Order: sequence, then C-alpha cells, then structure tokens
Amino acid sequence: MKIRNFKSIVSKYKVVFFDAFGVLKNAHGRIDGVDRTIDYLNAQGIGYYVLTNDASRSPELLADSYHRVGLHDITPDKIISSGMLASEYLRYKVKKGKVAYLGTPNSAHYIETLSLTAIPIGELDPATAEDVEVVVFLDDEGFDWNRDINKVINLLRHRNIPAIVANSDKAYPVSKNEVAAAIGAIANMVEDVTGKRIIRFGKPDAQMFIYAYEHVQPMHPVDKNDILMVGDTLGTDILGGNKFGLDTVMVLSGNTPAHLAKQYIQATGITPTYICESAAITE
Repeated sequence: MKIRNFKSIVSKYKVVFFDAFGVLKNAHGRIDGVDRTIDYLNAQGIGYYVLTNDASRSPELLADSYHRVGLHDITPDKIISSGMLASEYLRYKVKKGKVAYLGTPNSAHYIETLSLTAIPIGELDPATAEDVEVVVFLDDEGFDWNRDINKVINLLRHRNIPAIVANSDKAYPVSKNEVAAAIGAIANMVEDVTGKRIIRFGKPDAQMFIYAYEHVQPMHPVDKNDILMVGDTLGTDILGGNKFGLDTVMVLSGNTPAHLAKQYIQATGITPTYICESAAITE
C-alpha cells in the first residue's frame, strides 16, 4: 500500500471536493497542515469545495465552524451539503403541512427556508399528528434518544408518510480511536424496526455527486477527470467518488485507521486512486 504526498497529487486537478470531518477538521479542531493546503489551492487557482453529509447546520453556520478553526477561506458558497439535497426534495414533494424532524434547531434550517412548519419530534403529539406530511432525520443531537426515536417508530408505523434522512453517515470520528453513531445509523435502525424504506441523501449516492458536479460548473466548467474527491471513509467518500468516475484520495486522518486501511480495502473491494496520510501540505 503506497502512501503518496498530497501536494504531488492535488496539483494535477482543477477542482477538489473535500469531505469535512476527518479530512479538514475533527473533534479537536483543524487537522494540522490543511490551512497550508487551502493557501496552496488559492495560489494555484484550484477550485475547492466541502462535499459533506453534515446536515446539522446551514451552509452559513457550517462555514462559521471552519472560520473558528482558522479556515477563513471556506465560505458558504464553497459548502455542498446533503441537507441541500433533502431541502430540494421537500421543495418539490411537500407543499403544505408539518415536517417532523430529529435533530437540533439549527438543522431545521433546511426545512424552514421552504416556509414549511418544522416541528421537533420531542414536541409532537402522535395522537394529533394528522397534518405531519414527512419525517426528516437531520442530526444525532437535539432529542431524547429513547423517547423520541420510539416516537418516530410509532409515527411511521401508523402513518403512511415518507421519511428521509439528510445524512446517510453511520458514524463519525470523535477522536483518533473512537467514533460516534451518526443519524444515518439511527435511520437504519428505524427502517429495520418499521420495515419502511427511508429515502437517503448524501454520499455515496450518485445524486450527491451529480448535484455537486452541476453546482461547480458555472465557476469551474470542468470534466470529471479534472476533479479529485478527498475523503476518509471508503463506503461513502471513496465509493461515491469512484462510482461517479472521479479520482479519489483516501486520507488516514479520520475514519480509516492507518494500520487497518489495507485490510479494509481488501475486504470491501473499494479501492481509492491514491492514499495519503492526510490532506495537509507540509512543505
């Protein structure tokens, strides 16, 4: 398994899609050296975007989270989130009524911008939920895991309404050796219990990459072979990028431990184009 220098790879491309958590930052802040990477991309005129399954906050608040760790050039227009796809679905499929959601008040941004009524599951009375038109899984925080997940399960058992998850991630890294369950894992559990198929948005689905590809064309009219996808997770970032026809870099700074990377690649058959220690430029 050959570990490559990130600078030697990224210089070949015109646009870079970065995953967020585990690539640019983690629970402790900015990953060391990625600030130099952003400076290098700016100097070389290489476009870059954050392609994230994080639907917990609006693009503005997500950008602010990067500013707080010193990545001031990551502005809202550079963020492409799965929440944006979920919002697009709601725009065309839900014309009125309430949207019940699991998540924080900040995550409800993707509902409220459509002038729909967003109601947290914790405030919902299932006995009087006849005007709820859809359930949305947005974030793994902001609700009582026992009470509110059970409430969602019973709501979906008794109502023939769609359910969508705006973040298909099952886990995210909280330290070098630990991960936490993400909202995608909760949606999977609810799906297993209810037998109801949940509509998913985010990597690795092609729709996420189609959306991102079309999103960047006005600023960067490029072909697929001009775009590099950088991620830390084989089953989302690398699989999705590979299926869409992009070159991919798996970094070992997040979900995939360096000592298990070769084993994971062999077990899954998901092979990145390149492997790097991180997305940092150290020179």
